[in-house]
Amino acid sequence: MNKRPLQGLLVLLLLFSSGCARKNFFANTPVVDPAVYEQLKNAPETVDSVTIKAGKHYKRGFLHRVLWGTHYRPVWNAPVTVPVLDLDTVQGGLKFEDLGGGFQTTSMTLADSTGFTYALRSLDKDPVSVVPKVWQKTFVANVLRDQISAINPYAALTVAPMAQAAGIPHSTPRLFYVHPADSAFGKHTARFSDHVYMLEEKFDDENTITPLLGDAVDIDGSGTVLNNRYGQDNVFIDQLAFGKARLFDLLIHDWDRHEGQWEWAQYKEKGNRIYRPIPKDRDNVYYRFQDGIIPWLFSRNWGIRKFESFDDEFNDVYALTVNSEFIDKRALSELTRQQFDSLAKVLQTAITDEVIEKAVRQFPDSVYELVGETTKRKLINRRNTLPAAAEEFYEILAKEVLVTGTDLEDAFEVKRLNDQETEVTMRRKSDDRITYHRIFYRSETDLITLHGLAGDDEFEISGKVGKGIKVKIVGGRGEDEIKDTSEVGGWGKKTWVYDTKRGTELEAGPDTKDKRTSDVRVHAFDREGF
Repeated sequence: MNKRPLQGLLVLLLLFSSGCARKNFFANTPVVDPAVYEQLKNAPETVDSVTIKAGKHYKRGFLHRVLWGTHYRPVWNAPVTVPVLDLDTVQGGLKFEDLGGGFQTTSMTLADSTGFTYALRSLDKDPVSVVPKVWQKTFVANVLRDQISAINPYAALTVAPMAQAAGIPHSTPRLFYVHPADSAFGKHTARFSDHVYMLEEKFDDENTITPLLGDAVDIDGSGTVLNNRYGQDNVFIDQLAFGKARLFDLLIHDWDRHEGQWEWAQYKEKGNRIYRPIPKDRDNVYYRFQDGIIPWLFSRNWGIRKFESFDDEFNDVYALTVNSEFIDKRALSELTRQQFDSLAKVLQTAITDEVIEKAVRQFPDSVYELVGETTKRKLINRRNTLPAAAEEFYEILAKEVLVTGTDLEDAFEVKRLNDQETEVTMRRKSDDRITYHRIFYRSETDLITLHGLAGDDEFEISGKVGKGIKVKIVGGRGEDEIKDTSEVGGWGKKTWVYDTKRGTELEAGPDTKDKRTSDVRVHAFDREGF
């Protein structure tokens, strides 16, 4: 398909409609009724709850909605009654610890008297900081601000009942309004007042371990987990637990699951450390983007594919994996097709119609009236077809698989069993324990990449077959030994070796392609992804 006509049309639509998006979205317009706003400023102690509209600024006329989408504009404009935040009493009293938030969210970390931390995160977002400075005062910034309306601001409220039923760790957010006279935020008062927030548990250290996490001994972020996993040979990620959490993400259409969206509970088991995932930041659950001409064009496969809309069917599983590719490759490389299918059926059994009903009833009443029944129907339909989505997810992951060792000594063994099957086994040399094992199928997998990282590693590839999967060996730092006795019929060599010439002992075979060099960058490996 020729993309140029579509791209030209998109430019014309942007130019034609840019005048629709010039409004200052973040002018100082109270989210409450003006009379209530004045009462809160002058006598806040007389008001313990208010009725707000979290995003009145997203309301738009017919032409704008045709071009840019209706999204969740009615939900943002729905009247919702929420309690006024009193830091002296909520959770037994909370105190400010630190400002937080990513590029779009206004947030802070609060702590109670025991050291348990909470995140206070704004419902509304301002994505202007992700825009190059040259565009920040143009219509482009306000176009992006307008598209925040694709988010359902109350979606995160519905996640906890389903996660609980599925045995997935979760926070339980609550809504609060910060009134304009609240002095508890000190110099940050102007920034935080007259906004609606979610207050939720922040699982980020040993002080935030709850019975929900069992016998966990600590909690770490993804960067620490990955560094520990690669730096030591007794650290593992529970890939079945992560696989279940990722299938749950597909169910609720949470497409933004990059490595920064996870904390990890640490467990000690038989001399090893095991990490199990704790999802966080459910901002993009039930995302609805493709209901306007311009967003629909933007989200084509040649555009920003990840902006797929929540629907009754899994229309594009790949779109839900774009942002999570880095962590998925590193934390799901062991799982087989059968394991993905089993996990999907576990979720099907756990998340019943009654659980889904309970979940969507967490919406405020006015929001439930707008989207409650359609959300419930979509969740039930997606749950019913989850095994098919899990199979597609598996096939995406199986195309190119990353098998990674550690900074200590590891032994990799690749056996080309037949024209269809290739067996990969990894052992830690300190005690010969198998730390990775999987059989790959040529019908599913095009490339297996083995990274030795540091240490004196051994790689052995064997087997004589007519057809086989390409195996890429990246030795890494250390004095590695690589032996390839395999033979694969047909054109092209199927074992490619990347390492430095110095310090690497290569016993090449007829199927070895020697890509060694003197440049140490040849075995570079991204451990954290941030």
